[in-house]
Amino acid sequence: MKDQSPNSWEARADAHSFYGFTDLPTIENRGATVLTHGRGPYVFDVHGRQFLDANSGLWNMVAGFDHAGLAQAAKDQYDRFPGYHAFFGRMSDQTVMLSEKLVEVSPFESGKVFYTNSGSEANDTMVKMLWFLHGSEGHDQRRKIITRKNAYHGVTAVSASMTGKPYNSVFGLPLPGFLHLTCPHYWREGQPGETEAQFTARLAAELEEMILREGADTIAGFFAEPVLGAGGVIPPPEGYFQALQPILQKYGIPLISDEVICGFGRTGHTWGCEAYGFVPDAIISSKNLTAGYFPMGAVILGPQLTQRLQAASEAIEEFPHGFTASGHPVGSAIALKAIDVIMNEGLAENVRRLTPYFEAHMQRLLENPNIGEARGKGLMGALEAVQDKGSKTPFAAELSVSERIANTCTDHGLICRPLGQSIVLCPAFIFTESHIDEMFEKLEAALKQVFREVA
Repeated sequence: MKDQSPNSWEARADAHSFYGFTDLPTIENRGATVLTHGRGPYVFDVHGRQFLDANSGLWNMVAGFDHAGLAQAAKDQYDRFPGYHAFFGRMSDQTVMLSEKLVEVSPFESGKVFYTNSGSEANDTMVKMLWFLHGSEGHDQRRKIITRKNAYHGVTAVSASMTGKPYNSVFGLPLPGFLHLTCPHYWREGQPGETEAQFTARLAAELEEMILREGADTIAGFFAEPVLGAGGVIPPPEGYFQALQPILQKYGIPLISDEVICGFGRTGHTWGCEAYGFVPDAIISSKNLTAGYFPMGAVILGPQLTQRLQAASEAIEEFPHGFTASGHPVGSAIALKAIDVIMNEGLAENVRRLTPYFEAHMQRLLENPNIGEARGKGLMGALEAVQDKGSKTPFAAELSVSERIANTCTDHGLICRPLGQSIVLCPAFIFTESHIDEMFEKLEAALKQVFREVA
């Protein structure tokens, strides 16, 4: 329970910290969890309690919390050149090398990279790039952005407008011109008797109907996460991108793959678009880009968008956009090391090796009468809690079932994330089978306890 003494860490956090994306009743009852350090996939709080973090921080601490090589890359770069920008044709050597590496490991034959400080800013930047190039080409009216309901693309005013979450209505968002298609969740959104193939066909038809209704000449781009992450780990139905991409190409609408979560190994492939067999026009990267050791985002442009944006910029002599810390030399050095660690030190291979073991545990929990669906891709998964499995009826919202499960997991020494009626797991790439066993043992104990209380 919450330490009520005025000088406790919990009280100090309450006094001066404004919480984001935090269940405030939990804070009121339990207090904040104030952490001091981490070892491997574990974190430790001010009271000395140890937690297995099944969230990899926020999807991103994939190499664990004490990777010596990543820390050393940061220290070395701070000693060499601790900070700079990427304005006015000046940037660090680390930034140049990172751009080369990102294009090299991308699915593109050629391209260019623009840096931001987060995935939100990268998506926001990509929208401005699309507006800019369309306007430069004489199509000022091409400003509408298509995404999907339940998708998550960030928290800036633009990227929150792209995010298909109802909570953004409290900010008066989305802004005009941001359109949201049906969430591609076959288990929840499929109609009675509708096959997965028919569901995919219906979503493709919905996309074309929206384009025709709005006018193809008013649409700037289509953004999609290969797997919806903060929507609750929702993989697309079979053949989804193969059905949608020809429609987008038919009407000249760029396809942007938001790989903030999926990129660099989470799905078992370097990119989520590779996992689902499509090549987008641009990729949005963050999180795993630096393995969480530095705030950084990147827009990776494919060859066609590179050419068009280059022409638009040359017409006015610059691209008038950027951030003070864009292409930060320390972030770039860490990113270079993180990519090497993930791709060449066995982390990506470990994701592929552990995935069947992870999936087997997920399927076993599906035997629970209050787990309606176990879904995922690679080392990311979600368990959907239901009151009645046959009808897929969720628990009453006021029961806060997923929050209760997550809090009970914390009591058992496990950090996992509640999302809607789901519990999300996204373990670090350094997990072992023993860590997987520990994660599911603690989760299962929490599920049994909570379902016993609410059933």
